[in-house]
Amino acid sequence: MKRALITGITGQDGSYLAELLLAKGYEVYGMVRRSSSFNTERLDTVYQDPQVADYRLRLVYGDLDDASSVNRIVQMARPDELYNLGAQSHVRVSFDVPEYTAQTVAFGTLRLLEAIRELGPKCRFYQASSSEMYGAAAPPQNEATPFLPRSPYACAKVFAHQLCQNYREAYGLFISCGILFNHESPRRGIPFVTRKITRAAARIRHGLDKKLYLGNLDARRDWGFAGDYVEAMWLMLQQDRPDDYVIATGESHTVREVLDVAFGTLGLDWQSHVELDPRYLRPTEVDHLRGDASRAGEKLGWKPKVTFKDLITMMVQADDADVRATIQGRNPRT
Repeated sequence: MKRALITGITGQDGSYLAELLLAKGYEVYGMVRRSSSFNTERLDTVYQDPQVADYRLRLVYGDLDDASSVNRIVQMARPDELYNLGAQSHVRVSFDVPEYTAQTVAFGTLRLLEAIRELGPKCRFYQASSSEMYGAAAPPQNEATPFLPRSPYACAKVFAHQLCQNYREAYGLFISCGILFNHESPRRGIPFVTRKITRAAARIRHGLDKKLYLGNLDARRDWGFAGDYVEAMWLMLQQDRPDDYVIATGESHTVREVLDVAFGTLGLDWQSHVELDPRYLRPTEVDHLRGDASRAGEKLGWKPKVTFKDLITMMVQADDADVRATIQGRNPRT
């Protein structure tokens, strides 16, 4: 039985990856930050009571800011595969908390790399790199495109990405970096723009809200489905040699197009409900991201399955069901 350790397991990507690995027969350890409230809702479909006979999902407390807990968990789990998905991942917020962002994203990765260095080549490492690293670089962006980061988050991701490349070369470790472009799902956090839109559309439809406030409506992004993208993560660690891969759909769409699909799915005109709020504009904007995932297609045999329109529709329908459940007094999905 293979053993995997996932940082950020309670997030969108972590929950989909946990489901995938458990379905493949893995024993999965997940690093969870201590909080006064439970944050495991995304794992409800796979959560296991520790007393069950086939106990393969083990949640352990730790923090990427705490080297002692990182070392303890890595030594306890002794994973065959380690997926580093944990981060302060909101780009706009990284301007407000740049030091914390650097600690979790950049130095958190360093702490993990130092922890697995003692395990040697047995442990294969996946690093969640980001399309935000490209920043101002002209599209389409691929593995050879230079990084021109435009936020503290992106700068921290560049540090972590290049550190992984250095440890791969210096110590012969199996480290693959997935440069993932924007990927969404009904499990996306509410502060992120796609989920913010789909949730607002559902609430406006049912009369719970009247307005949605957004920033740059002309920003273009390459949006895919998170469930497709975690499969690419797993495929990277099944190869004979480590490498870096862009994971993307190859299409880009504006925030306006997200609004068109989301509000249109519910029969609404978004222009009657959306207003600009300068607070949501970034000090330095990234105008256009569109990925070229040719290498992933050729070497991994990977390609996206869910289209942009189907993705946004899926998210709207999930949020609409949540709002109806709220109105009817049932417990909605967060």
